[in-house]
Amino acid sequence: MDLHENSETKTVTATFELPGIKQQDVNVEVHGNRLTISGESKCSDDYNKDGYVVKERSYGKFSRTLQIPQGIKVSTLTM
Repeated sequence: MDLHENSETKTVTATFELPGIKQQDVNVEVHGNRLTISGESKCSDDYNKDGYVVKERSYGKFSRTLQIPQGIKVSTLTM
């Protein structure tokens, strides 16, 4: 995750790299002044076949909650 605040425009940009996860499988929620990104990465059936040596990608549920800085209007959040 990368988080960038631009004090001139009073904007904050959070960038997440979620390889192998479709956008529709990611939940973005705002509760008060907290932004939560969550979802689940599932192992594809294709990976359960014989023939590979190393499997390094992790699978399972994930969640990350960020405090929204003061002065940021939550109503202007875009995805």
